[in-house]
Amino acid sequence: MMAASKKPRLKVVALRRLLSVVFITLCGVLLLIFLLGSNSTSTIGAQDFDNVDDGSGYHHDLKLTNLHSLPQQNDLSLKLEKLNGLPPRNLDLYPTLAKDPIIVVLYVHNRPQYLKVVVKSLSQVVGINETLLIVSHDGYFEDMNKIIDGIRFCQVKQIYAPYSPHLFSNRFPGVSATDCKDKDNAEEKHCEGNPDQYGNHRSPKIVSLKHHWWWMMNTIWDGLRETGEHSGHILFIEEDHFIFPNAYRNLQILTSLKPKKCPNCYAANLAPSDVKSRGEGWASLIAERMGNVGYSFNRTVWRKIHNKAREFCFFDDYNWDITMWATVYPSFGSPVYSLRGPMTSAVHFGKCGLHQGQGENKACIDNGMVNIDVGELDRVSNIVSDWEVHIFKNQPGYKAGFKGWGGWGDNRDRRLCLSFANMYHSIGTTSPW
Repeated sequence: MMAASKKPRLKVVALRRLLSVVFITLCGVLLLIFLLGSNSTSTIGAQDFDNVDDGSGYHHDLKLTNLHSLPQQNDLSLKLEKLNGLPPRNLDLYPTLAKDPIIVVLYVHNRPQYLKVVVKSLSQVVGINETLLIVSHDGYFEDMNKIIDGIRFCQVKQIYAPYSPHLFSNRFPGVSATDCKDKDNAEEKHCEGNPDQYGNHRSPKIVSLKHHWWWMMNTIWDGLRETGEHSGHILFIEEDHFIFPNAYRNLQILTSLKPKKCPNCYAANLAPSDVKSRGEGWASLIAERMGNVGYSFNRTVWRKIHNKAREFCFFDDYNWDITMWATVYPSFGSPVYSLRGPMTSAVHFGKCGLHQGQGENKACIDNGMVNIDVGELDRVSNIVSDWEVHIFKNQPGYKAGFKGWGGWGDNRDRRLCLSFANMYHSIGTTSPW
């Protein structure tokens, strides 16, 4: 009887051991699958900037996740990237923002005479103290910093493009000794680079325009703590845009009217798409193609733009706005309209293009000053909610089919551009090629 009773117990023990082995093996397989899955969605070189602290307990808690294809940073680039994590200034003066503010982004290069004008105009804008002003720098320039340091009329945060060509003196994204120049033949000169459609090699000073805009957009919408939860509109202006006192209040009205008056409009603009126009003066709202002076849109529109990263990064034109008009907007499949008022609330005053006008005597401003007539109607909101919408169709300008002005043919610039689209996402929406 005892021998008979031991056999079942032995079978039970053996079964338990077998189940233990199976369980351990299964756990090992699941752990291996988890590790492989983690490696496929996070890239080598991921950096965490949680340690950026200004001493007040403020931490930058958003991470760059896709750095494997970004250029190696130098000391200045690393320093600027850490500065990007600091909190806004003037929190003692303006501890809180108004409910649902329209955040203002001012992007600049190195034209201090221009910047003084736009900052002074912003200081007169009604409601500017209710929101956050973010200043995005293409490079690091002390004269520009001093002007921003003097702002006391609102919360202000500075960010710096850490991969700006202006930060790298002897290698890409800046100028390398092995780079092809002008119309060099790469095989004959044994130099590096791809020419654009007109046979010209890259100019770092020129390509920085498009790089800065694209880096800024990705950072503003997806890389900053201050804007991470912002679902409303963000207004974008440049250092050569004069902003009227009624701009913020007018924009608040336009963004509130847009869903009802122009549900198919992608944006709200402070100025006509024709930069020479001061508006029609009609008693109606205007829907037209999105202009590049004082334009604003929300996160939904940004997602549509971000999904067209390949179109943006591969179009052979160094201008961000022409790239948008000629390839990104047409790819949406329907007209991209922006809603605005019949009178402008912003004016483009720069007389020079690109990065000219840095010096005191070369500011491209008449007699070193900007003389813009600001009337009484420019000081108060001048948009009426009951107005109907006049739609401008078949407007002149750059459209689908335009091949671009060139300056954007180097594969390194295109890869860097795509890297900016992926740098805040663990699973990229694009691939390098």
